[in-house]
Amino acid sequence: MGKKVKKESEPPSKDVFDPLPIESKKAATVVLMLNSPEEEVLAKACEAIHKFAEKGDENRSSLLGLGAVEPLSHLISHEDKLVRRNAFMALGVMAANSDVKRLLKKLNVIPSVIGKLSPEEDVVVHEFATLCLASLSVDFSCKVQISDQEGLEPLIQLLSSPDPDVKKNSVESIYNLVQDLPSRVAVRELNGVPPLLELLRSEFPVIQQLSLRTLVIITTDTDTRATFREEQGFDRLLEFLCNKEFSDLHVEALQLVSNCLEDRDSLQLIQETGGLQRLLQFITTPTLPDIQTHAVKAIYRVAQSSENRKLLHEQDIERSLVELLSLEDDSVRTATCQAIAAMSLHLASKDSFRALDGIRAVVQLLGSEGGEVREAAAQALSSLTNSNQLNAYAVYEAEGDEGMVQQLRDVIPGAVAHAAAVLTNMAEQEVLRCSILSHGAMAALLEPLQSADTHTLVPATQAVAALACDAEGRADLRNAGGLVPLVQLLRSNHKEVRRNACWAISVCANDEPTAVEMCKLGALDLLQEINSSDNRRNKFSEIALKRLLDSNLSLKYSLTNTLASTDITMDGFYDPGQARSGQRVLTLEDLSKQPVNQRRPVIAINAKPPDTVSVDQSEERQQDSPTETRTASVLSSKGTTRTPSKGRSKGRREDDKLRDEDESKPQQEVATVTEKPWMLPYDAAFHALVTKATKTILPLHAESEQYSALARLVSEVMGGAVEVDRQHDFLWELHLSELRYELQSNIIPIGQIRKGTYYHRALLYKVLADRIGVSCSLVRGEYNRAWNEVLLSVGTPHYPRCQPQPRAHLVDLIQQPGRLLRANTPQAIQYQTI
Repeated sequence: MGKKVKKESEPPSKDVFDPLPIESKKAATVVLMLNSPEEEVLAKACEAIHKFAEKGDENRSSLLGLGAVEPLSHLISHEDKLVRRNAFMALGVMAANSDVKRLLKKLNVIPSVIGKLSPEEDVVVHEFATLCLASLSVDFSCKVQISDQEGLEPLIQLLSSPDPDVKKNSVESIYNLVQDLPSRVAVRELNGVPPLLELLRSEFPVIQQLSLRTLVIITTDTDTRATFREEQGFDRLLEFLCNKEFSDLHVEALQLVSNCLEDRDSLQLIQETGGLQRLLQFITTPTLPDIQTHAVKAIYRVAQSSENRKLLHEQDIERSLVELLSLEDDSVRTATCQAIAAMSLHLASKDSFRALDGIRAVVQLLGSEGGEVREAAAQALSSLTNSNQLNAYAVYEAEGDEGMVQQLRDVIPGAVAHAAAVLTNMAEQEVLRCSILSHGAMAALLEPLQSADTHTLVPATQAVAALACDAEGRADLRNAGGLVPLVQLLRSNHKEVRRNACWAISVCANDEPTAVEMCKLGALDLLQEINSSDNRRNKFSEIALKRLLDSNLSLKYSLTNTLASTDITMDGFYDPGQARSGQRVLTLEDLSKQPVNQRRPVIAINAKPPDTVSVDQSEERQQDSPTETRTASVLSSKGTTRTPSKGRSKGRREDDKLRDEDESKPQQEVATVTEKPWMLPYDAAFHALVTKATKTILPLHAESEQYSALARLVSEVMGGAVEVDRQHDFLWELHLSELRYELQSNIIPIGQIRKGTYYHRALLYKVLADRIGVSCSLVRGEYNRAWNEVLLSVGTPHYPRCQPQPRAHLVDLIQQPGRLLRANTPQAIQYQTI
């Protein structure tokens, strides 16, 4: 045998390093390994970091502090498949940390992540890349970047992935993205509805829930709802709702139904597929409160159209809703009341709710502790009583008027607004209005009138207008101090608030005390300002100004220079002269406090005897307030009094002196002296003129004779006839100056004037005519001119059988007293100007 030669082994290369297994228990060491050039080291380091990060958020924060995020953000794009996969696993888990999210956003990692969502990538990469996007897509700026990088399309494609984790992360990312409107539209355009519907059949509840929530959001878009119908979405949804295993997800499913039912086509489709009956079963069948709540909310959505309300009425939905009011859950009660409010827009439903005693059930909810329930109950009652007086009376029978007044003080603006609307609806009936006022409604409206919420102010002002249509309501409003905020609302820049405030003021101006008080508060100036503006003026502001002046004829005559035949003057009327633009017209009381001056004297009217005045004034004080003394308006027909005569005053002073002597000095020191209100002096001469006119003028049968006889009486009292060329010798101004200094007042009673020119005579003619029931108007001209216009029925000579037509005539009071001048003729124009 040949000798076997032993082959010598080759020596190892000097450049090759023997494999070195490393075990490290320090995270910092592993993070350093992320910078290694060896792929095996990188893969193992990423794997170790992934495991460490999975243990908790504290570990993620620790890795962030060690600088692991930046190298990982580069490794997700590594050429080696294993390194890339492990880096995504680590980064996907770490992205759940809020600080890591901020850093990833700064490192602009989103384009790299989206780039790895392609179909050829590993499923694990898909899982953790989508996990990373699910965490980042919560941030608004990241949402925008994902959309800009066209990340929505690959996410929609991954909804069909065989891996459930990829599906879950993808649908979660999409759910976050569709919180913004552009992404909702994009999902539909990228055909994302079918895969979302398919996920409803997933065996994993979390995927089903995320899919439902995403569909709920995107179906707020009309076109998406159309796509949902085309893709048989209702079939899938009905299948889902009929499966009791999915009962924990029925709330989201009902929200989806609620969205889709806004469309008429969707309602028709769900009715055809039996979905509506299933929806009604959720309402009537005892189940979880959340499910019943969302089922009722779906009904509320359905009831937004008149055709749908008719359909629901045919299904006897009213009975089901009334039964739900008895449940103890506040969310169910709230949703039910809102559904009742929607259904009450259908006239037949209003009657059904009343017949089922649903109104009483809703009224009982006004005392609920839950604010949302109270607000919804008031909303339902507002809808039920709107244009339905039977329902309004049913609320009254259920003692709901008291609850509504109490709710005006609620802290929830919506509850206050609806309560005011209900009271407005009820106030159309006098019995109900009186009951509402008896509960202190005007005082309760004081705070809503000062609200900053326009949705509260509009119904509050409407309620004031409805309740102030009689004297009791207006007195309550005055006593409660409600006129102050009401007048201030005229300054509102909100068109509807200002408009309703004008309407309320026009109603309140129907009696003189309220009108005078509002004028003192500046209502007249504000209304004039509003009516001078083309943008702010409205028909209610014009009506309010007219009624305010109609209730305060002294102001009306001063501002407009005209009193119509329907403007009947009363005691307390005065003529302060023509007011200049922007000039405030003072009250008689204010004028009485001024020292005697050289200005034109104020002419006042008061024929009420002092005994009548004292009785009426006492009655008015008792009517206004039983506990406090109120100063009567100086312009009120019930509030004008005269100064007591000197003899009676002297006797009273002597009695007071004797009484004071009997009283002790300490009692004198603590005694409270009540200052008497200013009173307009009684004009006995004018009273005598009224009596004379009544006896001499009224017995005359012909209108023309009455007009002429009254003119002669006025002329006789005021100095007789004065020829045109002799008027400069008629010293009426001197006479008035003498009266002013004799009375030591700028206010002169009209009965004491013995020499009067045109405007004195015209005024006297008007006030006398008003007292005896003779119709005439009063017009102020220029240069101390004023005249009266009367209507005379004049027949046509050529057509004697025709009905005589009334024509305007001027009454001559100074040149040829008793002459009646046809209006607009040369003689009439001469009388007005020369």
